[in-house]
Amino acid sequence: MGFKFRPDKRKETLNKTIRFPKELVERIEKQVADSDSYFSTFVIQACEYAVREAEFEYGEKENKTR
Repeated sequence: MGFKFRPDKRKETLNKTIRFPKELVERIEKQVADSDSYFSTFVIQACEYAVREAEFEYGEKENKTR
């Protein structure tokens, strides 16, 4: 199953600061512009996808101990 970008889901949030490589920001911004959504929404969904894949691949129990 590949990553599919979805419209913004409003949830309780926390602020985090992260630095992205400039080229990656430009690529994400292009995807966001093409979908009429937000940078944060894209990054959150990409992270959720990565975590689900890691939990599937390594098992949720193993992931919690890291």
